Amino acid sequence: MKNVPDTKMGKMYKEHIEYIINKNIEALLDQYTDDCLLISSFMKEPVYYKGKEQLREHMNGILGIDGLETEVVFWAESEDPQTLMVTEIIKMKTKDGEANMRFADSWVLRDGKIAIHFAGMVQYPDGTLA
Repeated sequence: MKNVPDTKMGKMYKEHIEYIINKNIEALLDQYTDDCLLISSFMKEPVYYKGKEQLREHMNGILGIDGLETEVVFWAESEDPQTLMVTEIIKMKTKDGEANMRFADSWVLRDGKIAIHFAGMVQYPDGTLA
């Protein structure tokens, strides 16, 4: 992990990435509210995951990730409301080989947990842009 600020939100982000690296889906899910909403653009069409059970379906995809490396290239956070906007360079290995991407994630927190997560793909592994 590179370029993560030393803030409360930075600590939460680091934990989030470490849970992914360690494939700790339960700890990852604990970062979310029970009624969370994750909107993903990973499939080039929006996919909506509502609540922890649907979110678990999305998170099971981390089981196929190895060698995850992240580099933050843009970071913005606020305290009231508690939000995060981050753009990352992502490198990882999957069953299909090495993947290089750019993500743009945004979180809206409620009571210290992620209530809304926009999981955006900016550059797909094939090099195309969103």
